[in-house]
Amino acid sequence: MNSKAILVLTACNDAEEADAIATSLLKRRLAACVNRLEGVVSTYRWKGEIRQDQEILLLIKTTEDRFKAMEKVIRRQHSYELPEILAVRIQDGSQNFLDWLIGEVQDV
Repeated sequence: MNSKAILVLTACNDAEEADAIATSLLKRRLAACVNRLEGVVSTYRWKGEIRQDQEILLLIKTTEDRFKAMEKVIRRQHSYELPEILAVRIQDGSQNFLDWLIGEVQDV
């Protein structure tokens, strides 16, 4: 088991989708906390065109060993053909918070 903390980012189309994904991840203990950042504007190239869209960015706190299951839930619920799902290792942080995070995503 790899209980190293990670931060996962995914951008959602709207508040309903963001809420559904966040709730599903928490109910399944695949995330300890999900922050929602509204008003994100993403500019990107998609199928040969430059696009710009309003999105909601989710910041998901979890562990490396929960990533694959979490990725499956996001893909299943996401409206995008190719959702952004990026994981960043947390190198350091408040030990009390990291202990809480790890405890929240463990199977009970």
